[in-house]
Amino acid sequence: MNAFRILVTFSFLSIAVYTVIVISHHGWGIFPVFTSSILSLNWPGQFNLDFSLYLFLSATWIAWRNNFSFFGIALALSALVIGMILLSVYLFILSYRVKTIQELLVGKNSLKS
Repeated sequence: MNAFRILVTFSFLSIAVYTVIVISHHGWGIFPVFTSSILSLNWPGQFNLDFSLYLFLSATWIAWRNNFSFFGIALALSALVIGMILLSVYLFILSYRVKTIQELLVGKNSLKS
């Protein structure tokens, strides 16, 4: 579990530092750049669409893992926008609340003895 925590910590720090640098140089205007790339049907757009589907899948997993509760849905909607910054913190916190990777992935309610 410690290796997993190191991975999500590294992920968080990497994307957080990168995000701060990008915002300082280009501002907060990600959505027009992101969507215009998708609409232009080029390789950056293909990557952005692929990434959007990953975000949607991770958000769906977060909602499912939390039994589609209000908290789970709110967290999932946040993950759609915030991405890895939120997911890495969520996984880091979960890693201390569970005993196994299986429990981390599916939650206590989904494990069958």
